[in-house]
Amino acid sequence: MRIVAGDYGGRLLKVPKNYDIRPTSDKVRGAIFNTLTGYLDINGAYILDAFCGTGALGLEALSRGAIQATFLDINKDSLALTKGNANDLGIIDQSKFKLCDASRVHIDKNIGANRFNLIFLDPPYKSGLIEKTMENLSKQNALANEAICILESEKNAVFSLPEAFEVLKNKHYGDTLITYSRYSKSVP
Repeated sequence: MRIVAGDYGGRLLKVPKNYDIRPTSDKVRGAIFNTLTGYLDINGAYILDAFCGTGALGLEALSRGAIQATFLDINKDSLALTKGNANDLGIIDQSKFKLCDASRVHIDKNIGANRFNLIFLDPPYKSGLIEKTMENLSKQNALANEAICILESEKNAVFSLPEAFEVLKNKHYGDTLITYSRYSKSVP
């Protein structure tokens, strides 16, 4: 697995030795970022990579010009793997890490000083954590207006997002469904 493009394009990422983590493939990550260009300028963005696993999505965003990425995971081995990947790329200073349940985390200054512009959620499949996490982030006012949220789930997933989120696009890649959504503060 590698960073697809940007300042660190081609650099390898460490991957888990077991199958507890399901990293987003290079091909799917490349497609996600190609689609994102129509919705968001990543340069200067603040990223939240929840259920980060290897950190590939947030690290890819940093490689492409994001200013800071915050990585959340409940698994200490996943978070350590992400931290190691950030360190190997030399972008540890642009990264924040928190061992926590992303669906319950309290976003404060220690996690993200700025509201997040781009959010990646890739929870375990069939866990119901997408809805819970999106509701939690929305209630805390942790997202910038017009933030883009990338939700990764199993291909036949059905979930309901809070009212402040508009689904922009769904795209299938094999057994994976990627849902692009936009957060709007103006929705009551």
